Order: sequence, then structure tokens, then C-alpha cells
Amino acid sequence: MDFTLLQTDSQSSARAGLIQTDHGEIETPIFMPVGTQGTVKAVHFTELKADIGAQIILGNTYHLYLRPGTEILEQAGGIHKFNGWDRPILTDSGGFQIFSLSENRKLNRDGVVFRSHIDGSKHLFTPEKAVDIQRSIGADIMMALDECTPGDATYDYAKKSLDLTEHWLDRCMKRFDETTGKYGYLQSLFPIVQGCVYNDLRIRAAENVASREADGNAIGGLAVGEPTEKMYEMIELVNAILPKTRPRYLMGVGTPANILEAIERGVDMFDCIMPTRNGRNGQLFTRNGILNMRNKQWESDFSPLEENGASAVDRLYTKAYLRHLFMTNEILALQIASIHNLAFYLQLVRDARNHILKGDFMAWKNSIIKDIQTKL
Repeated sequence: MDFTLLQTDSQSSARAGLIQTDHGEIETPIFMPVGTQGTVKAVHFTELKADIGAQIILGNTYHLYLRPGTEILEQAGGIHKFNGWDRPILTDSGGFQIFSLSENRKLNRDGVVFRSHIDGSKHLFTPEKAVDIQRSIGADIMMALDECTPGDATYDYAKKSLDLTEHWLDRCMKRFDETTGKYGYLQSLFPIVQGCVYNDLRIRAAENVASREADGNAIGGLAVGEPTEKMYEMIELVNAILPKTRPRYLMGVGTPANILEAIERGVDMFDCIMPTRNGRNGQLFTRNGILNMRNKQWESDFSPLEENGASAVDRLYTKAYLRHLFMTNEILALQIASIHNLAFYLQLVRDARNHILKGDFMAWKNSIIKDIQTKL
């Protein structure tokens, strides 16, 4: 994987770049739709490409390991042939999903023992196994196994957790270097910076990760309960250390405003379930603010979903019609809202990139940041 840094904003740390993988180019900053189980919920890949403009999607090691399983994925020839997506794919190591199963998992230096949320069966993820599974899945970008601590973790817990994550990283990197891809194309492994909200732990973690000289680096353990300003502080702290010549991936973040603030602070890659999950619950993100499509105020509003919106659904459907679909529990409502939100997110990062290249990113960002957070 190659990364070319094209331009850095003169008034901030915002960057425009280009990632080259064996499955195609990725223009950064980029948002990655979440396709946890090999699919982005309620959205066809044809729409992801043509209407939404997705350049890369995210899958999840934990879920794909449980279903359909590595045997099926290997028989298919990897995730790209299994699901038909011919552009880059990134896989989360499953650390966050295991973190969310706090009552059904046990961690130690060897790895993590957890019970499946599907049938209660017991499984062991070691750092080596996390790499092996992602080799079998065939993602272009793989993530190291880590522990994601909650935002309110104590210092002692966060330190012990970081000790464990760094021990696991040693083993992940070793396993990665000992193995090769199964399907004839190159894969990359990103280490993850943890450390909760503690400056010295984040600095230590970032320095350790930077020393690995990996193809790219990730920032994890944010947007998990800590104050938003603390999240931004940690991003600034970490990005001052991570190498400028490698892409920086902020995991699981976040709202449109979060993304713009993180771009300002030097982040290149994002993923979040928010556009699709919130969309399925009737919430639309727009340039003018956030809409709850179940509200009665839209009942007789026959204007487009968004004037000059990024997606074809914005021009085809009205607010009144989409509200009707939600109120009658029609499946089409979930699809329309998901497409709209993903297209909005992808257009937002494209606009950010264009304004970085143009040289007026901060003026543009400041002109829209308030509006995109307003609830209408």
C-alpha cells in the first residue's frame, strides 16, 4: 500500500492524500461505510458505487469469523469474490465487538476468550489468530488486535490495558511478517494507538506505533464515553507524533461535525455506523441540519429530501413521502435514508478534500460547522 500526501492546509493540520491499494485508489480524507457482515445494511453495492461514491468499505473480523466463517471465505477466494465488492476493504480486528461483550469475555496476555452472541459457543482470539482470520478474509487493510477501554476508565486500568494492547501488537506484527496473503494481492496491517484520555499513555502508545513503520496507523478508543473536547485533544496529541507520511485512521467516529474537527486535526480515514443506523431510525443528516423524519412537521412537506443533495434519492423523493414510508414501516424507508446519509457523509469528505486542495478549508469548515449540527 502506498500513500501520497498531496497537500496540507496552511491554517490547520488538514491533509489531502491518495492511498493506492491492489484493489484501487482511495482519495483522502475518506469515509468508509460500515459493512460489518460483508454488506452495508439496506444498500446495494451498485448504489454504493454509482450514487454514494464509496471508495472503500469496512468489514468486521469478529462477525465474519462467526458467519460465514473462514472456511467459506477461503472457498470463495476471499471477501471480494464472496460479496462482489471489487474495491478496497478494511477489516476491524474485532477488538471493539469483544469489548462490547464485557459480560461474555475474559482477557489475558494470551488473548481473549469470548462467547458468541449468536449461540453462546466459546472462542479464543489470540493476536496470531486475529491476523490469520484477516488473511483468510482477504481485506486490503487489516487491524491489529487491541483492547478498547471505555472513555471513563481509571488510569490504572488504562495502563494495564495499553500494556496488553502493546504486547498483542508485538505478536500481531510478528505473525503478519511471517505470513503472506492468500489471494494474490498485498495486505497491510495497521497498529492502533490506545491509552484512553491520559496524555502520557497516548504519547507512549503513539511513539510505539510510529516506531513500527507500518503502512498506516489507527487511533482507537475514542468516542466511547469521554467528553468530545477530550477526544479532540487526544487526536491532536497523537497526530503530532504519528508519521506524516502514513495515513491516519480514526476508528468509529462519528458525527459530521466530529469528522470535520478530526480532519482539521490531521485525520485521513473514518468509519462509523451512524449514517446507516441513524438513517434506519429516521434521522437524516443534511447540510442545513439534522431531520427526524418521523416528526409531524414533514407530513405535508413536498420539498426534496435535501436541495442540491449528494444522492439521486434527494431529487427523487420528498420529505412527506419518506415520512409516510417510516410511519407505515416500509422497508424502502430504511434504504432511502441510508443512501441519503452515506451520500452526505461521502460528499462531506469530498468537499473537505477539495477545499484543502483549494486552500480555504478552514473558512469552508467554519461556514458549515454550526448548521450541520442543528436539529430541525
